[in-house]
Amino acid sequence: MRLLFLKVYPTFEDGRWKVYPLGAGASSVPKAFPSNIANAASQLCRYMPLYPTHMPLNPIQKGAVAILSAMGALLRPARADLVAAVGETTGEWVLPYIRDRMRRDPVGERILAERPRVTDATIELCRGMPPGSFGAGYAKFMGDRRFSADERPPVRFVDDEELAYVITRAREVHDFWHVLFDCHTNVFGELALKGLEFVQTGLPMTGLAVLGAQYRLNPADRELLQRHYLPWALRAGSRSTDLMCIYYEQHFEDNLEDMRREHRIIPAPPPPQHLRFKGPKPPVQA
Repeated sequence: MRLLFLKVYPTFEDGRWKVYPLGAGASSVPKAFPSNIANAASQLCRYMPLYPTHMPLNPIQKGAVAILSAMGALLRPARADLVAAVGETTGEWVLPYIRDRMRRDPVGERILAERPRVTDATIELCRGMPPGSFGAGYAKFMGDRRFSADERPPVRFVDDEELAYVITRAREVHDFWHVLFDCHTNVFGELALKGLEFVQTGLPMTGLAVLGAQYRLNPADRELLQRHYLPWALRAGSRSTDLMCIYYEQHFEDNLEDMRREHRIIPAPPPPQHLRFKGPKPPVQA
């Protein structure tokens, strides 16, 4: 009996997976390849990784990850991996709209083509930017908080390689938005910025964060968020340039205030004293 080998190409053609039977020669390939084997191979191919960090899941598995990650993120919002998992498993249906919006914008289209990444090398580059520049402000923001750009969790649960880059880009430019909109990184500041992100991107995770995590605030701070900062988020998010279509790496030398004016950025209202940034963290002792 001749053995028949299958080669499955992990790409779509005409919206479907293609399965190709390969034998020793053309005469060994049957004219009617068994549909049950082809279907099994297609299902296998459906769950093959599409990029290095991809973890393919079926719908039930993805739903379980979304629910459990959301519960964990509410209890421990500092767990970036849980927050990221919620964003990926709940936002995949929104990502094509963000991607298409970027494709229609010349700068956004260029970002998709060149795929810039924000890493610790980016922070080092910004340390040499002129005082008062956007790059210098970003370097100070990251340095004062001892943040590392390389510590962001990789995208794992988005079943499309280009859309995985779109959510990676949103994740990596998040700290640029902190600088531009002058939002602190405590729970209050993050929720205010998440409200703005929801207006800009429509990603469900950002809206869920505002709805759920605001109850970690005391009643007075929660009322402040609802009465003043969420209306600011709606106004600022609606007025500014599409934040996913700004090539931030091309603006590091620009004056921060000039950049805000160019992109119609409205900084957040100054928070009460107890919600303000307390100053740079001390260096970690070896």
